[in-house]
Amino acid sequence: QYELGESGGGFVQPGGSLRLSCTASGHTLDYYTIGWFFQAPGKERDALSCISNKGETIYSPAVKGRFTTSKHNAKDTVFLQMDDLKPVDTGVYYCAYSDYLDLAEDDFDSWGQGTQVTVSS
Repeated sequence: QYELGESGGGFVQPGGSLRLSCTASGHTLDYYTIGWFFQAPGKERDALSCISNKGETIYSPAVKGRFTTSKHNAKDTVFLQMDDLKPVDTGVYYCAYSDYLDLAEDDFDSWGQGTQVTVSS
């Protein structure tokens, strides 16, 4: 019901960094958890991280220590800072909202179009 949009993807060499943005609407960040999800080519979508309305965070073990999620409520934007990127990080990144602080994909709604990240030499 709430519209979200992803941006910030692009091409980066291994070891490089990107910052993705998820722009929400209607003060969504004041009420909901925002999650980041990743879909590699030919694979199912996996949860990466989420951040609650209070700023609590959860990370998948696959990205903990390399990726950081944060938000700026006044701009209605959630960020995913991705450092030390690897070729296996190549794929489409999505954001969505949830009532819960967890990484269960079925709890999330309002998927955007995603933003493509390509990590290659």
